[in-house]
Amino acid sequence: MATLAVNPGILEGVNSPAISHGSANFADMEDSAIMLELRAGNMAGFDYLIQKYRKPIVSFMYRMVRNQAVAEELAQEVFLRVYRSRETYRAEARFSTWLYRIATNLGVNHARDTRHERNASTVYLDETDSETGTTPDVADSTPGVEAQLLRQERLNAIREHVMALPERQRMAVLMHKYEGMDYRQIGDVLKLSESATKSLLFRAYQTLREKLKEFV
Repeated sequence: MATLAVNPGILEGVNSPAISHGSANFADMEDSAIMLELRAGNMAGFDYLIQKYRKPIVSFMYRMVRNQAVAEELAQEVFLRVYRSRETYRAEARFSTWLYRIATNLGVNHARDTRHERNASTVYLDETDSETGTTPDVADSTPGVEAQLLRQERLNAIREHVMALPERQRMAVLMHKYEGMDYRQIGDVLKLSESATKSLLFRAYQTLREKLKEFV
């Protein structure tokens, strides 16, 4: 996979270097306008967008690939594609929608390319969130040995059934559940209408509820 040659330090460390001069006004601008600045040659705009979106994109990729190094690499590829597309960028949709569409396509392609290397533990829909420390679906406040075993059994079942969801349903669930994206935003990423997105998520959650009804 290609490596981003433009300001690589911003992508590699948590403590990113200071944003380039001339970027003070970016906080007051729409992302699409910043992209147009980049298109005009203002590299400070690219620095700003990387610093703003790097962490959420790495997190999003990690939820798909379950490997920090791979997530970092895929996120770097996302921003590389953003940079390469600067000349042809059109502010026809929200920048975040366009960005997540790039990330989703990369994640799906990576999953297809490495399908033979993965197993049912790839997607952890029910694990503790690394940032909030909460577990979305499991309310197990005082787990004993038996409770831990039941929780692990449920985790394994969720992983298996999420992996078995059709591709678009799986991506929609990840965006809805973990990225906090609404129906319209998910629909924009997947190029679906809002009603089609609602239907897609309804079918996904209905399938999961049916498969996991013994744990409810």
